[in-house]
Amino acid sequence: MDTTDPNIRFDDKGECDYCNNFATTIAPNWHTDARGETELMQLADRIRAEGKGKDFDCIIGLSGGLDSSYVTYVAKEKMGLRPLLFHVDAGWNTDQAVGNIEKLVDGLGLELYTEVINWEEMKDLQVAFLRSQIPDQDLPQDASFFSSLYKFARQHRIKHVITGSNLSTECCREPEEWGGYLGIDKLLFGDIHRRFGKRPLETFPLVDILVYKGYYQRILGMKVNKPLDLVPYVKKDAEDELQRRFGWQRFQHKHHESRFTRFYEDYWLPRKFGFHKRRAHFSSLILTGQMTRAAALERIAMPEMDEHFLRQEFEYVAHKLDLTVAELQQIFDGENKTYRDYRNKRWMIGFGANAMRWLGLEKRYFR
Repeated sequence: MDTTDPNIRFDDKGECDYCNNFATTIAPNWHTDARGETELMQLADRIRAEGKGKDFDCIIGLSGGLDSSYVTYVAKEKMGLRPLLFHVDAGWNTDQAVGNIEKLVDGLGLELYTEVINWEEMKDLQVAFLRSQIPDQDLPQDASFFSSLYKFARQHRIKHVITGSNLSTECCREPEEWGGYLGIDKLLFGDIHRRFGKRPLETFPLVDILVYKGYYQRILGMKVNKPLDLVPYVKKDAEDELQRRFGWQRFQHKHHESRFTRFYEDYWLPRKFGFHKRRAHFSSLILTGQMTRAAALERIAMPEMDEHFLRQEFEYVAHKLDLTVAELQQIFDGENKTYRDYRNKRWMIGFGANAMRWLGLEKRYFR
């Protein structure tokens, strides 16, 4: 991590607050040994008991990426659960991601439900966000994924959501300035789409963070569970195991299961705003002993994809969004803005995030 995070702080030893937070808050409370296994089995027993008599005892959002794929394997094979796999097709799946999903479904004998987002609405919202000039360009995709999953779970009374969120590869959360807005803010979405959108979002799923954190979870009792924090989860070992058991194919980097996210994180964000999310991704691996700092610095000194490939992706994204290359380039060259230039309720979401930290329910930095 570096000072492209404007709020990063270093102590007298030259160690940043991410490292100190990991040492003092995360590591002492993160158990993947026998204690974690006991907690995992207790969680599995609870989910099975509460799902008794139902077709499925939990639901898992499956993207085909590593985290969601491995937690699917853990849920079925180690926890003995009966999950429904839920995939959201927002129009940007790579062939590799689709192949990985199929291999897990067949290999584990699980059922898959796919929600297909209305492409015309998805496209309109994504172009509106691009024209807003803010760094948070993956918010439309994230909103479609999480909103669809939570709405489906609520409608079908599935109480337990299993997520691939984990400390092993995500303990260093990218700062808000890098496009890490804290959740689905319907006020922000509405203002951006009102200014730059061209068609109504009649079917696009949008569940506000305060609804699914407050109403769904606190009132309806929906539980979001993170089994990967209770098992030894090493990125390379998990990739090897999935490949050996199911023929699953590893990605070059985190989030590359989505073609848009790959383009956004490898081209748009670093070149337009100067932010490299790989810094946070690699920092998590360094803190958890899976990567050396020297190796991370060497890798981040080079683009993840070569220049020819990135230019091809620029053209692909433009055409898929019904923009000319010149139009997308004009947006790229436009004046950078932040969410603060639009209506939002960030203060309220931030209060909730801080409350989670005060209660010990969230151990990563949110800022």
